[in-house]
Amino acid sequence: TINYNAAVSACEKGEQWVQALQLLRKMADCLVERNTITYGAALSACKKGEQWVQALQLFREMADCRVEQDTITYNAAVSACGKGEQWAQ
Repeated sequence: TINYNAAVSACEKGEQWVQALQLLRKMADCLVERNTITYGAALSACKKGEQWVQALQLFREMADCRVEQDTITYNAAVSACGKGEQWAQ
């Protein structure tokens, strides 16, 4: 998990939201645990890429997978909607 988290975080910093989501999916496929840190980095990548739909899907997925949603992930989801001017979401 730690190595994947670092890779997803690097994608977020490099504004590579597609690659961040691909890594998140690969983690699921390989049965690697995804946690708040993983989702937080992926949400931030979506925010930077102005991908509010993807960000909301990830945020909902966290709840479905029983991954804790914390202040960082809430802020990333709200910011992604703000960048996409989707305040009603």
